[in-house]
Amino acid sequence: MQVAVVTGPGAVELREEPRPAAGPDDVLVSVGACGLCTMERRLYDGTKPVYPVAPGHEAAGRVIEVGEAVASLAGTPQLGDLVTMDLLTRCGTCHMCRRGRSALCKRPQGGTLSDGTISMGAGLAEVVSVAAAQTYRVGEIPVEQAAMGEPLACVVHSVRLSGFRAGDRVAVIGAGYMGRLHLALCRAWGASRVGLVDIDEQRRTEATGAGADWVAGPDDLVRWQGRHDAVFVTAGTPGAVELALDLCDDAGAVVLYGAFPKDVMASVGADRIHHHELSIIGVFSQEPEDWRTAAGLLESGALAADLDRLVTARYRLDEVADALTLAASQPVYRVMVG
Repeated sequence: MQVAVVTGPGAVELREEPRPAAGPDDVLVSVGACGLCTMERRLYDGTKPVYPVAPGHEAAGRVIEVGEAVASLAGTPQLGDLVTMDLLTRCGTCHMCRRGRSALCKRPQGGTLSDGTISMGAGLAEVVSVAAAQTYRVGEIPVEQAAMGEPLACVVHSVRLSGFRAGDRVAVIGAGYMGRLHLALCRAWGASRVGLVDIDEQRRTEATGAGADWVAGPDDLVRWQGRHDAVFVTAGTPGAVELALDLCDDAGAVVLYGAFPKDVMASVGADRIHHHELSIIGVFSQEPEDWRTAAGLLESGALAADLDRLVTARYRLDEVADALTLAASQPVYRVMVG
């Protein structure tokens, strides 16, 4: 079978890899679509120089083989089922995993292909083998929507840890793909209003079309200061933390979802946090609880229209170089390969 391997900045090739076998507790999945996220973009543009590497962790497809130990187990995806897949690894034995915080697993993620190439999901392939416990049936929905299971699970994790409740007033800093998923999820879960902040006018316009109650640039927020219960920072830029705190009402939560450059510091008044009972929460990745919720949302169709709006382009696996070039060179939401 073929699998895409990024060999250096701007370089990707399709390699022949032995077709994986489904172990007793695994399922074999024919990949129908795999989304390109920030990690793939950084690998391809050279800002994350880990080579050679087989990326792709936002994948979905149909089950074509089921391991013998789980084949008759109720709840296990069966032949022909469309599934979204958790292709990240968790050890299950470190302190964080035992605390139920497996998003922060202490063991390094990933694996290797047959030739030793680093695997970071390896979902840009024809077929993948994955533990049955890490596959989630999503009914009969477009495979592109199913491939959004992983980022949606990450956003579910973000909103869950924020303490969000129906009726809350929400602001999202950053109107890119993850910002739009926060918009969609918070609206579906009963936010009284959701506003988006972005420097790009086109993205603000598109967010309005997707149901944002208000949009603004970062320099045009006076009327929205102090009026939100939860503020999600999906664009980790200098000044974003301070901006988010200004948007919070008393007892508000600032959730740092987007990654920040390592050298970015934030100036936070400790007394302000104390007297106004503000919270600053870091969130990273996702956990099984979030996957179950995300899979349910996908199957229900509650976010279908929102997800369809976020598919920027679709490429075949043999066009993966063009897909990566687009994702790395232009503003996109999600580019799909498969």
